[in-house]
Amino acid sequence: MDNAPGNPIPPAVIVVMGVSGSGKSTVASLLAGRLGWEFEDGDDFHPPANVEKMQAGHPLTDEDRWPWLAAIAAWIDRLRAEGRHGVVTCSALKRAYREILVGDRPDVRLVYLKGDRDLIGRRMAARHGHFMPTSLLDSQFRTLEEPASDENPLVVSIGATPQAIVAEIGGALTGRPAHGA
Repeated sequence: MDNAPGNPIPPAVIVVMGVSGSGKSTVASLLAGRLGWEFEDGDDFHPPANVEKMQAGHPLTDEDRWPWLAAIAAWIDRLRAEGRHGVVTCSALKRAYREILVGDRPDVRLVYLKGDRDLIGRRMAARHGHFMPTSLLDSQFRTLEEPASDENPLVVSIGATPQAIVAEIGGALTGRPAHGA
């Protein structure tokens, strides 16, 4: 993969972040497939107590999140140490959380899926079988600290189709314009 302008090291791992319902899992799995990289859903790193808490409609605390974030960071470090590439999803709502995931890893890149509360709320209401209830969406937006420019995020609007979003991400990461999915 070619270097993106302003990003001196091509990513080894891409962290697809955003509030619940922003399309992280769909976009990240399509992106991993397009790149031929490994994919992990950050939700799979949650301990059962976290999932139970969210299913009951209770937002997670920072104390709930630290072990989850550490597990994702360990996966990232394992891939990097083995010279492999991957895409992982994680809400990464606060800068402190992103520091755990990206920190001083110059080959880990954030992709922020950005959307407004109404669109995401409609999408969450239409999905079935996910442990995160729509009732927690407002707490997600209250917690969200959008990534700052010094975090070098790739910010992508979620208004397009997942395939178009993946094409946009691929184009931005390679420095070439997107030509469809």
